[in-house]
Order: sequence, then structure tokens, then C-alpha cells
Amino acid sequence: MVPKWWWTVIENGMKQFDPLMICMQPGRLEAGCDEAGRGCLAGPVFAAAVILPDDFHCDGLNDSKQLSEKERDELRKIIEENALCHAVESCSPEEIDEMNILWASVKAMHRALARLDILPEYILVDGNRFRPFGSIPHTCVIKGDAKYRSIAAASILAKTYRDEYMKELHEIHSEYGWHRNKGYPTKAHREAISRYGITPYHRKSFRLTEQQLTLDF
Repeated sequence: MVPKWWWTVIENGMKQFDPLMICMQPGRLEAGCDEAGRGCLAGPVFAAAVILPDDFHCDGLNDSKQLSEKERDELRKIIEENALCHAVESCSPEEIDEMNILWASVKAMHRALARLDILPEYILVDGNRFRPFGSIPHTCVIKGDAKYRSIAAASILAKTYRDEYMKELHEIHSEYGWHRNKGYPTKAHREAISRYGITPYHRKSFRLTEQQLTLDF
């Protein structure tokens, strides 16, 4: 039997199937965590932690990668207005180079969790690796941003905050096109690195000019 909280009521009174689950541990304050920017050549990695109320419903909530920029921006407002609490933090390119991108991502999640106004009783993490945050139990969920609402919400906050930051950096170094590529390894970004060199915002431990895994957008 489909749990009743898998359905959201829309304006015409019909019910729409919502595949995102509210929580893993009912009855406990559960924080969802996700990051944005792991695959980038430049800029920090951002992470968000979000605790949603049990009755939170939002049509269109999904993994941030499946949404348009406009949809993410609209959902961010809804999440920030309705979440019990939320926080967004980051780790710098220098920290990424020092501890590697995986553990820098986890560190950014820890920083976000530490800034929550409410201490969670359980943590849901997108991915398959995490380090314990104090004594709070956690579960790693592969592709969790497409399965749990709190992780999806965290993915949207992390993505939108990071995109804003990269647009600000574009004003300092417009030659790299960060307002478009957000620091990801597009062909144009790699060509700009070859032509102009690197900035303090580039991740020196990454393969910055190698054409493998280049993205086109």
C-alpha cells in the first residue's frame, strides 16, 4: 500500500504521485545533506543541511540536476521559507587541494550541520561516504537527492548558493565564463585556462587542461 504522504494535493483536487519520501526515521528530526561543485575545476565546494517539517509538500521538488535554473531559484525560496532550519557552507579550493574533494565535501556538510539552529537526531547524506558528525547516527543514500525530500532540498540550496558565488567570481575573472559554466570543465573553460593560466580560485590538484571529461553546455 502506498503511504499517504507519497501524495500531494494539487489545485484541481486530484492527487499527484510524489516519489520523494519524507524521511527514513519517522518521528525523529532528520537533516538532509548534499553538496554542489565536486566536479568543478574552480571555486569552492558548497554543501547544505536542511531539516523539513513532517508535513512539507512541494510540487516539483527533485534532484537539483534535474531542474532548470529558474525552477531551482523558485524552489529555494519555498525551502528557505518553510524549512524548520537550514544552513549552507563551503570548503575553499585550498582546502580541496589539501584534503581532496571527497573529504572537503564532507567537511562542508559538517560545517552546514554545525550551523543549524536545531540539532538533528538523524542525518541523511547523499552519496556513499561520510564521517560521523558527533554522535548523531547517519545513513548514506546513493542518489538520495532523487529519493528523499530533505536531501533534494539540500541539493537545491547548495547548487543555487554556489551558482550565485561563481557569478560573483565571474565579475573578477570574466575570461573563464564562470557565469555560464560555474567552474565546471567545459571546453571553453579549459581553453581559457590554457590561454590565461590559473587563478587563486582554481583547484591545483585537479587536471585543469586535460580534455578528458570535458563538458559542453
